[in-house]
Amino acid sequence: MDGSGLKREIGPIGLTALAVSGIIGSGWLFAPMLAAQLAGPAAVIAWLIGSMSMLLLALTFAEISAMFPLPGGIASIPQVTHGNVVSIAMGWTAWLGYLLTAPVEVEATLRYLGRYAPWVFEGTSFENLSWAGSGAALGLMVLFVILNALGVKLFTTINTSITWIKVIVPIIISAMFVASSFDPANFSEPAGFAPYGVGGILAAVSSGGVVLSMIGFRHAIDMAGEVRNPGRIVPLAMIAAMLICLLLYLGLQVSFIGALQPADLANGWSGLQFTHPGGPLASVATALGLLWLVSLMNTTAVISPFGSALVAVGANARLVLAMTGTRFMPALFGKLSGYGVPFNALLLNLVIGWLAVAFLEFSEIVAAHSSLVVLSFIVGPIAVVALRSLAADYPRPFRLPAVGAIGYATFILATLIVYWSGWKTVQILGLAMTVGAVIFAIRLRSMDRDELDLQQAAWLLPYCLGVGLLSWLGSFGGIGVIGEGYDIALCAVFCAFIYRMALRSALSQAQFDQKTDDILARIGYDKAVLRNLEV
Repeated sequence: MDGSGLKREIGPIGLTALAVSGIIGSGWLFAPMLAAQLAGPAAVIAWLIGSMSMLLLALTFAEISAMFPLPGGIASIPQVTHGNVVSIAMGWTAWLGYLLTAPVEVEATLRYLGRYAPWVFEGTSFENLSWAGSGAALGLMVLFVILNALGVKLFTTINTSITWIKVIVPIIISAMFVASSFDPANFSEPAGFAPYGVGGILAAVSSGGVVLSMIGFRHAIDMAGEVRNPGRIVPLAMIAAMLICLLLYLGLQVSFIGALQPADLANGWSGLQFTHPGGPLASVATALGLLWLVSLMNTTAVISPFGSALVAVGANARLVLAMTGTRFMPALFGKLSGYGVPFNALLLNLVIGWLAVAFLEFSEIVAAHSSLVVLSFIVGPIAVVALRSLAADYPRPFRLPAVGAIGYATFILATLIVYWSGWKTVQILGLAMTVGAVIFAIRLRSMDRDELDLQQAAWLLPYCLGVGLLSWLGSFGGIGVIGEGYDIALCAVFCAFIYRMALRSALSQAQFDQKTDDILARIGYDKAVLRNLEV
């Protein structure tokens, strides 16, 4: 790394805004309809279940990131507890998923702009970018790189300004819907509060965008290495961001359901359809005569994904930085510029991200993005428990209560998120892991075989194979041998075995001490600094 080091310039508002911007991306204008189609009025329960579950998962990372404020925490954290191979596996899937975030958000921006600049797309369907549109996408992605390259302070300042808009506008929309037309009968008609039962609620949690929206808290983990007072700010920012976004999404969901007209529900909740190019919220606003609100939505629809893409580009560069520590990524991408930014990593992500925009369809990018991100979160519940013994004498600015029970419960949750994403998605994960294994084999020549920590990764292969088998046999896109309800019970038993195996596979105390010394030295920290983190 360059001697300039990381710039620890992110404060509490900046880090909270990073997490909020990751949670409120391009999909918030459609999320209320998607959840309602699957669960009806009980979509509000889906938001509560999904958000509270994700908050517990976030808290496992909050304890660790407050203790070890490492850049690219999704990859760095497993390296501390289980060594290089697990770190590479988690970092690889997270990197691929993050890599596709900016293309998803850029295409979402262009889809809204396409009505005013039709040359961006081929034909009138707004499905495939023209070559001119691909050039526009590249221009936006270059802009994100430039803004990130000028330092973390500028990048977080810009994002915080955008985040205020992303918070205020949904509040205005919810308030105007309630004030203009709110019918409580919509919560019981047609077919009752929960027309599709528990299965519909769980489907809304997994497939209706609830979980995938709330996973955006991850940016606070990956940027923790540049926070001024990580011991206090990291957990507070993550909790604040999750609660803010839960209230925003609940407000949108409740006001959307209450504002629907009888004609909208003529075909039942699953038949909800809107033709307005601005999405379901714009369609409802138009029916209510709130045309000024539609204009506000259109403007925000462009600004919102812009902020999310800006944050994703910065966070993903830190993930590459972390993976250079395992030598999976060449050291070239770990060098810092004079601004304290991994500039070469930004360029790498720019090139690959633009190739995804140019040669993949939007639906393919979205499916791959959502599936790749979820797998990397299984490590948090394992690591937080393992560190209770490995780092017993380290100060814990934030301490998760009932860590054993919550760790096991959130490990099941993380596994179910992967399972609920469906067999087709799990196949994409399997392909991605296979490609990663091939690259790992190629990179072995540059790695020290004694530092591979293969014993500590012994649980990973049976875990991946078991999840694949469960998904194939299950009822979420599989052959349906395992029914709903039984799949959750089977998952809990399977996770109990793997969870215990993973904890027993953690690094020895001597290995842990050496790993932390090496990692902290690379980022300019030492154990004396960690022990003085504010509690």
